Amino acid sequence: MPVLDGNDPAAVDSAARRIAAGELVAFPTETVYGLGARADDDAAAARIFAVKGRPPDHPLIVHVTDAAAALAFTPALQGAARRLVDAFWPGPVTVIVARRPDRAAAAAGGLPTLGLRSPAHPVARALLARCAALGVAGIAAPSANRFGRISPTRAAHVAAEFGPDLVVLDGGDCALGIESAIVDCSAGEPVLLRPGTLARAEIERALGRPLAGLGAITARAPGTLESHYAPRARLRLFASTAALPPDAGGLAVYSRERPVAAGGPRWRAMPADPLAVAHELFAVLRDLDARGVREIWVEQPPDDPRWEGVRDRLRRAAAA
Repeated sequence: MPVLDGNDPAAVDSAARRIAAGELVAFPTETVYGLGARADDDAAAARIFAVKGRPPDHPLIVHVTDAAAALAFTPALQGAARRLVDAFWPGPVTVIVARRPDRAAAAAGGLPTLGLRSPAHPVARALLARCAALGVAGIAAPSANRFGRISPTRAAHVAAEFGPDLVVLDGGDCALGIESAIVDCSAGEPVLLRPGTLARAEIERALGRPLAGLGAITARAPGTLESHYAPRARLRLFASTAALPPDAGGLAVYSRERPVAAGGPRWRAMPADPLAVAHELFAVLRDLDARGVREIWVEQPPDDPRWEGVRDRLRRAAAA
C-alpha cells in the first residue's frame, strides 16, 4: 500500500481502523515517526517487537490523547508525573508511571511500570482521536525503524525500511527530530532516563526540584541501551577536523568546522544551534550512510546542557 496523506481525514480513518483491528501503522509525531499498534491488545503490541526485531522485554511508549486518556493505563497521574503532564503535554516528554496490571503488559515488556506520552503532532493527534472513537485506549509506538538503527524523521525513511506492506501516514518532516525525554516518576525522586530537546533545566523548573541521578533508579526504558541509533557505517566522534585520518576517501563528515583533509571527504555542515542539529541529525546520518561510506565522523557537540539530547544520541550511535 502506498504512503497515505496524513492530512486526509479518510486516510486517518483508514489507519485508525487498521489499528483497531490489531494491525500496525506508522505515523508521525513531533519527535520521530512511530510504529504503532493498539496498546490494549497484547497480540497487536507483540507484532511491533516481531517486525522491528526488538527484544520483547524492552518496553514501548504508549501514546494517548491527554491525561484523562492516560488513566486507562495507570491508576493515577500524581506528584512529579502530574507536574510534567500539566507543563508539557501534548509534547515531547514521556513519564514512566505505575501500570494498571490488566493493561498493556506486552507494551510494557512485562514491567509493572509504563511510559506514557501525549504527542503534539496534528496527524498523531487526529489518529489518536479517531482510534479513541473506535474504542482504542492508546497506541503503543516505538520509533518506526529496525531495532537499534537510525530513527526515521520522514515517511520516506519508514517506507525504505519496511517496504510497501506497512501503512505509513505521511505528516511531513518531524519538527524536533530526536525522541522525547523520558522521566521515571514511578518511585522515589524523578530521574531523567533519556534526554530530548527539552532542556533539563526546563524539566526541573516544572518539577520544582532537581532531577535525581541515574543511579537512583534502574528501570528499563526505550532508547536507553548503550548502543542505539546506529547507521550501517561505523560512527566516530572527534573533537577537531585535525583528527581526521589523511586517507579520507571512504569517510563522511558532519561537523561545524569544514574539513581540509586530503581527498575531500563527503561533508555536511553542522548547524551551531542544538535544536537545528536535533531536527536534522537522523536525516543527515541516513543520507551519509546511503552513500556507502565505511565511516561517518561527527564532531563532538559542545559541552553545554542545551546539547544533552544530541550528545546522548551520538554517544549511543558511536557505541555500536
